[in-house]
Amino acid sequence: MIHITLPDGSVKSFDKGVTPMDVAKSISEGLARNVISASFNDIKVETVTPLTTDGALVLYTWRDDEGKTAFWHSSAHVLAQAIEELYPGVKLTIGPAIDNGFYYDVDFGEHTISEKDFKAIENKMLEIARGKHDFKMRSVSKAEALALYKDNEFKTELIENLEDGTITFCDHSTFTDLCRGGHIPNTSIIKAVKVLSVAGAYWRGDENKPQLTRVYGISFPKQKELTEYLQLLEEAKKRDHRKLGKELELFTFSQKVGQGLPLWLPKGAALRERLENFLKAAQKKAGYEMVVTPHIGQKELYVTSGHYAKYGEDSFQPIHTPKEDEEFLLKPMNCPHHCEIYKSSQWSYKDLPKRFAEFGTVYRYEQSGELHGLTRVRGFTQDDAHLFCTPEQLDKEFKNVIDLVLYVFGSLGFENFTAQVSIRDPKDPDKYIGDVSNWEKAEQAIINAAKDKGLDYVIETGEAAFYGPKLDFMVKDALGRRWQLGTIQVDYNLPERFDLSYKGSDNELHRPVMIHRAPFGSMERFVALLLEHTGGNFPIWLMPIQVKILSLSEKYEKYSEKVLNLLENHEIRALVDHRNETIGKKIREAEMEKHPYMLIIGEQEENENKVTVRKHGGEDLGMISIEDFAKIIKVDIDKTLKTF
Repeated sequence: MIHITLPDGSVKSFDKGVTPMDVAKSISEGLARNVISASFNDIKVETVTPLTTDGALVLYTWRDDEGKTAFWHSSAHVLAQAIEELYPGVKLTIGPAIDNGFYYDVDFGEHTISEKDFKAIENKMLEIARGKHDFKMRSVSKAEALALYKDNEFKTELIENLEDGTITFCDHSTFTDLCRGGHIPNTSIIKAVKVLSVAGAYWRGDENKPQLTRVYGISFPKQKELTEYLQLLEEAKKRDHRKLGKELELFTFSQKVGQGLPLWLPKGAALRERLENFLKAAQKKAGYEMVVTPHIGQKELYVTSGHYAKYGEDSFQPIHTPKEDEEFLLKPMNCPHHCEIYKSSQWSYKDLPKRFAEFGTVYRYEQSGELHGLTRVRGFTQDDAHLFCTPEQLDKEFKNVIDLVLYVFGSLGFENFTAQVSIRDPKDPDKYIGDVSNWEKAEQAIINAAKDKGLDYVIETGEAAFYGPKLDFMVKDALGRRWQLGTIQVDYNLPERFDLSYKGSDNELHRPVMIHRAPFGSMERFVALLLEHTGGNFPIWLMPIQVKILSLSEKYEKYSEKVLNLLENHEIRALVDHRNETIGKKIREAEMEKHPYMLIIGEQEENENKVTVRKHGGEDLGMISIEDFAKIIKVDIDKTLKTF
């Protein structure tokens, strides 16, 4: 007999060789019908994998992220089979599940594929799925694997890097693929599929290697879910930050300037400035001091911090000066610079905590294929801060940073979020720097703070930064998509590497603890997510133009200017549209530009010294005085801009 521990802590006994599906059936037939994947002792297994030792079993359904991963990974196999049958002679490479769906990278050789071919691929996938083919794993020798893929240099390269005895294939129908496992029971569970797009992708992400065709798809256990997802995609297209950024004249890109290097237009620059001023005001109240650091630093600075070893390949090439052996780098991170600012003075425990904040621009050489609007760029500005405190101050300081992050989220309409405690993977120590005991202290400090603040959090192993664990905030936007937004990290390691110290009450030198934090993350990515979350309808306190004044004709130009001046006296951002256009056209354009309010100016308004107010979206508030309108704006701002 073996003993299986379930997630609720209960333990059940079974004969050796019992499968996860057998365990599910022993609990309920309903559960068995819905189970599509499992893990045993934190390792992905098939639902038919025989279990031969005591261990912890988790059963997954479509509602679980792990269940979706298995579903989409299995669907990638079906996509690969469909492509192989429709395009004989293609070379398959890899096909993982991703956050929403899956892809397969294929060398199509002489074949070409375009959107007109998608329907045929979908039909073939559904034909295969209806065959109810079981997914079956089997172990093979390295020699067998190499023999099967002797004409596929991509699979051969993968196999050459594997150890004999660790290689497995997955079979279904007439199709076989090199695979580590993690599948649904059979193909019939896949009821709806959609090929979404094709794109170019370099083999293994290396632009010096062959370019392949990446076929993206998604699948669901019900047609209704696919229909809903496609409707969501259409809404996402309307909210695409690249589209809205162009329409609202916020930012642009230039090939001459360089890929991944955004140019902020006047309205976008003003938007950024308001976001910066919003956070600076909160930081000032919280005792932060603003600092400024250069865009470059000597290579040795990043060698000391460990960033060169970890990020050197993703950084721009070193800048060589006329002086022999002198090298500088465009800074990939602000924290080494802030460590040197701290080190420039000798501190006492009475001086701590020190909180240094900076809107610092950093640079990473992202591959061109990975660049995407403002969400993946090569130069971006972080709302960075680093706090240096005593171990005794750590808990309070960390919680204060949580409060700041929650204030930012609340003021910008991000109400739906969970927290993720990202810790190291003890099985992969080479990924991290520093002493294990310091890691344990840092991880426990974050978990305690998350508990005490009542956060809804999960623990994710292996997601820590290389120098310390972190608390990441996973935000759901208006379309239900999850984004990592805002991060707080506890770091015992950089103070050690930079030999930072403070004099304690015992007159001895001690190491400070360092907290890294960035509520926005980066200004570029944050603006992109905010655009897509709000559809360009920012909170009114943040809008570039809060009010558009629309005069019915040139006769009311003078009164329109008077209204503009009165609004400016109330610190309301407004603009007059004096153009010789119909009022209907002016309203339509103001709606497209997302202005929260429109003020209509005509003869009656001028005679009564009032304005007719129209809200974005069409609501008519009637004719009121400027003073009363200013009060409406103030109430709107107070509703959205939280107090800190």
